[in-house]
Amino acid sequence: MQGRWTDNKEVGLAMHHSLRSRRSLVALTAAVALSGAALAGCTNTGTPTSTNAGGGDAVQQTVKPDDNGPTCTLDQYGGTAIDLSDAVVGFSQSEKEDNPFRIAETQSIEDEAAKQGVKKFIKTNAQSTLSKQVSDIQDLIAQGADVLIVAPLNSDGLEPALKAARDKDIPVITVDRKLNATACTDYVSFLGSDFIEQGKRAADQLIAGTGGSGKVAILLGASGNGVTTDRTKGFVDEVQAQAPGIEIVAQQTGEFARDKGQSVTEQLLQANPGITAIYAENDEMGLGAQAAIIAAGKEPGTDIQIYSVDGTRNAVEQIAAGAYNGVIESNPRFGPLAFATLTSFLAGDAVGQDIVIEDGEYDPSNAADLVDNAF
Repeated sequence: MQGRWTDNKEVGLAMHHSLRSRRSLVALTAAVALSGAALAGCTNTGTPTSTNAGGGDAVQQTVKPDDNGPTCTLDQYGGTAIDLSDAVVGFSQSEKEDNPFRIAETQSIEDEAAKQGVKKFIKTNAQSTLSKQVSDIQDLIAQGADVLIVAPLNSDGLEPALKAARDKDIPVITVDRKLNATACTDYVSFLGSDFIEQGKRAADQLIAGTGGSGKVAILLGASGNGVTTDRTKGFVDEVQAQAPGIEIVAQQTGEFARDKGQSVTEQLLQANPGITAIYAENDEMGLGAQAAIIAAGKEPGTDIQIYSVDGTRNAVEQIAAGAYNGVIESNPRFGPLAFATLTSFLAGDAVGQDIVIEDGEYDPSNAADLVDNAF
């Protein structure tokens, strides 16, 4: 994990975002301590760390320092300073929880809400339907939510829900997917990964694994999603810049789903029998591609290499078994970081508008040792 992981299974979850004021750092560190999370063995990243109990063994979520990044305060956003123990917290999940990422994400947030002792925690699931997520958020507001944590389905389309929250000065923290909206105006902060960097790192893994040559197919995520756009851009730009011997022969959406990833890969292998590697923009599609490769009478990981983004246990186990080639982590355990950010913000301190975490990666050299850190 590029020096970021330790041999301890319970690797810490870093909670700090470099904020403009020392007061913010103190408040954020205090929020971590109040969550009851014990310090765990981890590499020294220069930031406070804690163990996240959500979703199985914890993994480290290190925040990229940004001393000069834009911040948001309660005074700027509007609203009233409150304690989370007196608050109603609403969480809007975007996708049905048949995906390990979503399961781990929801569990992490739910567990941290209990740990923080919030007065009431309400969760909804939009079942991958944008109109339902809008109505879900509006319903959370109607039920008296004082703060909202939202995992957006798409980068656009939530404007009516955001306006409903904005009209009541309800702070909104978004996780995992970034909105095409204005931070500290339409919402407070985004917490998540650098998706362009994830695509770039997946390309680097693939280039190293293939020796910089071959024919590659890309299984795209859902259309209209900023994660899809960024993971594609990072991958394609890096391949074009670093590996002119690699030809990208197809790009087709698998909608972040295993069954769709399998059916699309079956079609791609028939249309392009010379494919030597697949880049899937999440593990579920990568595992679907693996099934399609086996069905085509070829050996996954050898005849056709597979690289993806997420860090699910199923995919990491396949790397360890030699039937998969690489995974760039996208950490879903946002609970402690989301509540630490909210605690600091509601106390009147500045929080980053974009709190970007650094993710690890799995490959044949470390997958067997780190499988218990996967989700």
